[in-house]
Amino acid sequence: MKHRRIPRRRAALAGAGAVALIGAAVTFQTANASDDTPDPAPDRLSVAQAGKLASSLGKELGADAAGTYYDAEARQLVVNVLDKSAVRTAESAGAKARLVENSLAELKSARATLSDKASIPGTSWATDPASNKVVVTADRTVKGAELKRLTEVVEKLGGTAELQRTKGEFKPFVAGGDAIFGGGSRCSLGFNVVKDGAPHFLTAGHCTESVTSWSDKQGGPAIGENVGSSFPDNDYGLVKYSGDTPHPSEVNLYNGSTQKITKAGEATVGQQVQRSGSTTQLHDGKVTGLNATVNYGNGDVVNGLIQTDVCAEPGDSGGALFAGDTALGLTSGGSGDCTSGGETFFQPVPEALEAYGAQIG
Repeated sequence: MKHRRIPRRRAALAGAGAVALIGAAVTFQTANASDDTPDPAPDRLSVAQAGKLASSLGKELGADAAGTYYDAEARQLVVNVLDKSAVRTAESAGAKARLVENSLAELKSARATLSDKASIPGTSWATDPASNKVVVTADRTVKGAELKRLTEVVEKLGGTAELQRTKGEFKPFVAGGDAIFGGGSRCSLGFNVVKDGAPHFLTAGHCTESVTSWSDKQGGPAIGENVGSSFPDNDYGLVKYSGDTPHPSEVNLYNGSTQKITKAGEATVGQQVQRSGSTTQLHDGKVTGLNATVNYGNGDVVNGLIQTDVCAEPGDSGGALFAGDTALGLTSGGSGDCTSGGETFFQPVPEALEAYGAQIG
């Protein structure tokens, strides 16, 4: 087996040169703006440029900013704002501005209410900047008194939240990049990393919570041992390679080729992404939400996840979410399958790297 144990993404991101150009553009447009100058059209930006601009505008607009997302078709950063003066600021910087009703503080308060009053197995919620609401999703197991309670809580939140249903069932995708096996379970390797100068790999925490030693084939010799695991709340685990197992910083594309992974990054709503896993191999889609909370049941609540419309199935757990050469997430769980479709949640990679003091490599 070829140990291409790291997910890869399809769309390459712009480098430091592009970032420098953003700063130059913002400075130039601001310096030359006047009451007699028409508002500039929103700039066409890469995902990386949009992320940098979003960070800059978030600091400049402060409480007037109400979330951002990337319009992949138009290649524009869309910025939600609360008043007309903020519209001009955002558009002068090269973004597209939208006047919305709900502030980030109001959406944060709605999430807190959901955590306090509607922590029900089979539910998830995430802030959706496109709708300017907290979108609450209930799977097919939520019914009867629990569905009534959830509906009442969402209705009381008024225009800050909305309730949706999914035909599937939220669950971690345990069964199990490349496949890794342990204790009768199968998961997928996420990304190869380096910690203290030694080779390791990241996978899902709900995999490492139940298995301590991993091999690359059922019943085969061990290739690594767990050195860290965090689940629930988070969903990441770290495994240290043993022996001389090859460990390139790549993701298996399941077409005879691989995608080199050079760095980790934060996902952006609207971003086009790819997922690699040992059950369903390579699939793509887009990011639909950030900082999602998912209640898988049995007390297993995971926070801070990336929400996507990419499909996945049992055995894909731990596999890589990526965009071009940038590692984004580790497959956690979701609903549906790759025949009928579904939604999948991912543990952000930067958080796992920081927790373990590791780097992509």
